[in-house]
Amino acid sequence: MRTQKSKHASEAHGAVGMTIRQLRTSFGGNGITQAELAQALNTTPHTISRWETGVHKPSLPDLESLARFFGIPMERMFPQSDLPSQMNVLISVATGLDEAGLQELIQYAHFKLFTANMKR
Repeated sequence: MRTQKSKHASEAHGAVGMTIRQLRTSFGGNGITQAELAQALNTTPHTISRWETGVHKPSLPDLESLARFFGIPMERMFPQSDLPSQMNVLISVATGLDEAGLQELIQYAHFKLFTANMKR
């Protein structure tokens, strides 16, 4: 059975994917291809496709790169009505971190998730 939390996460990934697709297809008025976006982000068109379809979620550094490429705040990548205010704060703070800081934040989040699951 799918939990409410996993359903919410899945919907958020889909919304992020739709945002990426919308930004890509309207970029510069005519849009760009997945291959062009992939080249700009130093990744593959397959990765872009998987983000857009919600099969895989982009990492925080990926989201930061996407936001920088499209010239938007990273918060715009997420459906605002679906994000708790704490998530908005976390995203805002994470945007200002360098790569080492992002990695430390990700490791801490994994640790917290692991310890929370151990308590269940």
